[in-house]
Amino acid sequence: MTREQRARQTRGRILGAASAQFVRSGYGATTIRALAGAAGVSVPTVELMFGTKSALLRAAISFAIRGDAEPTAMLNRDWAVRAQATRSIAEFLAIVEPVLTEAQQRSAGLVVVAFEAARADESMRPVADQLRSQRAETAAWIVDGLRKRAPLRAEISRDRAIDTVWLLIDPHGFCALTQDRGWTPEQFGRWFTDSVCRLLLAQADAARTIARD
Repeated sequence: MTREQRARQTRGRILGAASAQFVRSGYGATTIRALAGAAGVSVPTVELMFGTKSALLRAAISFAIRGDAEPTAMLNRDWAVRAQATRSIAEFLAIVEPVLTEAQQRSAGLVVVAFEAARADESMRPVADQLRSQRAETAAWIVDGLRKRAPLRAEISRDRAIDTVWLLIDPHGFCALTQDRGWTPEQFGRWFTDSVCRLLLAQADAARTIARD
């Protein structure tokens, strides 16, 4: 194993431990020392790789959203290219739904931790702002993908559609449905697809055939 491979493996181990610790204990109660112990590395190793605790949380969220330590942004990955190449709403959402659901399953709890931390820790506010901006970017990408394949309802502007998708993929909502209300991630995915079709599309009945009960 090369030095680069070992470093990548160590980074992944730290991020995995950080994800679990932040969700379990919250941002304030989580320490770099505890994270280092859980990952089986030294405190200086964590600090050398990530610097501050807020930077580590930001990296853990990116790791969770992507599902790996590769630097390629989600919307530049192969699944997004395949989605962009589809012709119909059904095909487009059939690719988007599982990717979105899996990303939410991995990252929603961490994102909620970041938002809660930002209320008390000023250093976390830029992280929370960036997460909101990224969610808006994802919502816009989804809406533009829909608009290329079918018309929106006449009364729905692009901005209104983006706001709607932005709310549907709110991590607080995902956590509330899957943790408090007992939904499975798959049920969330079907609800997302059905909601997008019902709320935004002019011909929702035809597009909604991919939304399964």
